[in-house]
Amino acid sequence: MHTSTGRPGKTFCIRTSPKTRALRGRLVWPYSFMNTTKTILLALGLALPFTVKAELKLPAIIGDNMVLQQKQTNPLWGWDKPGTDVSVTFGAQTKTAKAGADGKWTVKLDPVPANAKPATLTIKGSSAKELKNVLVGEVWICSGQSNMQWNVGSSYDSDLEIATAKYPNIRLISVPQVGTQEPQQDFKGAWAECSPQTVGGFSAVGFYYGRILHQILDVPVGLINNAWGGSAAEAWVRRDLLEKDARFKDLIAGWMQREKDLSSEKAKVSYEKALADWKAKSDAAKKAKQPFSVRAPQSPQQQLSGNSRPGNIYNGVLLPTIGYGIKGAIWYQGESNASRAYEYSYLFPLMITHWRTEWKQGDFPFYWVQLADFKPEQPLPGDSDWAELRESQTKTQTAIKNGGQAVIIDIGEGKDIHPKNKRDVAERLARLALVNDYGFQLPARSPEYKSVQFAGNKAVVTLDTFGSALATFDVAEIKGVAICGEDKKWVWANAKITGANTFEASSPGVAKPVAVRYAWQDNPVCNLIVAGPVSLPVTPFRTDDFEMITKPKPPVAAAK
Repeated sequence: MHTSTGRPGKTFCIRTSPKTRALRGRLVWPYSFMNTTKTILLALGLALPFTVKAELKLPAIIGDNMVLQQKQTNPLWGWDKPGTDVSVTFGAQTKTAKAGADGKWTVKLDPVPANAKPATLTIKGSSAKELKNVLVGEVWICSGQSNMQWNVGSSYDSDLEIATAKYPNIRLISVPQVGTQEPQQDFKGAWAECSPQTVGGFSAVGFYYGRILHQILDVPVGLINNAWGGSAAEAWVRRDLLEKDARFKDLIAGWMQREKDLSSEKAKVSYEKALADWKAKSDAAKKAKQPFSVRAPQSPQQQLSGNSRPGNIYNGVLLPTIGYGIKGAIWYQGESNASRAYEYSYLFPLMITHWRTEWKQGDFPFYWVQLADFKPEQPLPGDSDWAELRESQTKTQTAIKNGGQAVIIDIGEGKDIHPKNKRDVAERLARLALVNDYGFQLPARSPEYKSVQFAGNKAVVTLDTFGSALATFDVAEIKGVAICGEDKKWVWANAKITGANTFEASSPGVAKPVAVRYAWQDNPVCNLIVAGPVSLPVTPFRTDDFEMITKPKPPVAAAK
């Protein structure tokens, strides 16, 4: 088990295989323990196995059972002896390249239509390889933290879902969790056909999303799962990009100090003492035959190779897949950044733009899940860092092109940061893709705040319902609406629907309201939806521009 942080002050466990844990340990070992040759090769951005022997090598992302993205150019690459001529044949086309001084070669296959008939792709260099059972269809990255990583076997109806997962034209590959500051060129993994034997440990949101696309589009689907539970958004971004941006000055400075502290002799001694104390308590509990659930302390190296350090996941997880032909990405993350929701409003769009720049594939579709409802329900309205994070996610829709948000404020679980209903999450993501990328006419976007008018003691809110009409779930009265006057003291409002896209709110205690908020809590009780074949929930919103509680405070000047 690997302990990870899902949000400030919250920990949870994520299952990782012994193979994954072993890989993590190998790839993040400190340089001081590497031999000189390996250090030089890593500095060149190469992995040792690709240059020791003069033979053709391929990355894990390119292999048997893979799916190539239809109707677009597909880069393929590998390594061979420098100067070697390499040819790649797929169907009627053959592309050639020469291995460079670093041994790497790259070809670009011409666009081809979807094809569910298994084909062979042949690569010849100093040796030859035949990749079998290759399909052409739609390829999606499934990324984020634990709610994307959460597997089919741990979701609702897992027994039935696994038993019926006989989809040989859906292909799955997972990238191990490797956190490092050193760029990695490959990972341990392989494409597999989706089956009852392979689907249980795969991302539930990813699988359900891919299954919908496969069944509706009737084409093969490839899914690349690289999610890492508890991961911070900054770990998914190349570190030098953050270092050059003044907005992240404090973030980087904080990590530089932390890195210095964790690399010190003091940290080593402190860890060894903490580990010895933990072991003594564990042994005592075992001897007394008492339960002991306290987890072992993390070593300094574990923290340095974790999922929050800027650039760690970019280097160890994302980089080995960058350039592979994809249609787009789906993303479910945010819990770990909730305490810095203000920062997330520009970090998240930066991350998306950064990925697109690195992929060199234009503004590919990028869809994300807004944070679900979680934590205890609060009796009174007020401020919330989770609400502010949701707002930052919503604003990202206007900060980037070709993106969209699936709102799930109605399907979370207050007691569990990992709601087990992953099918509805996947369906809402799939609606966005089906409408925006595949030309379907479906309800896809949750209603969003548009404007507000104040008259006397009433506020009239207008929403953009994207062609649908407002309704309420369970009871007629709208739940989750709060208003305040100039004193900024929030109270629950009496609210009712007044039109297809409007509602009215008021409270006897507020003679002259100046602002309205809806579902503005960690775990709000709210019930505004749109009527129709799918009851998409209204996006949480606020009409005010009061200062965010997660906005960094300026440093206090020292007294003279």
